[in-house]
Amino acid sequence: MTRYRPTRVGELLQAEIAHLLLRQLKDPRLSMTTISRVEVSSDLRHACIYISRIGSEGEQRAALQGFEHAAGFIRGQLGKHLKLRYTPELTFRLDTTIAYGVRISRILHDLIPVLPVEQVESDTSHA
Repeated sequence: MTRYRPTRVGELLQAEIAHLLLRQLKDPRLSMTTISRVEVSSDLRHACIYISRIGSEGEQRAALQGFEHAAGFIRGQLGKHLKLRYTPELTFRLDTTIAYGVRISRILHDLIPVLPVEQVESDTSHA
């Protein structure tokens, strides 16, 4: 088995779960939720699905609980639609990379002083 297979299966799982999220999952806790990435084990039997949701921490936790509640249904639908020997066990986790990026951006913004527009224009015209 090639080492690219888990990546390709992860992309396929991500697309199919996103499709299920749009069309078949009606849980209100899952609204405004995206599947940010999927990591699949090398034997293709386990998949970790990272979700991101805009909102408070409580809303993010509720979305995670909604996905955990629907895991059996999602796995069953994946088994019907995908031609894999084994349907992977699904584990859902919150993706914190967006919040981390926003935090780093704020820190950098606080460290670098913002120059007034007039000063920036005068600095570029003398160069």
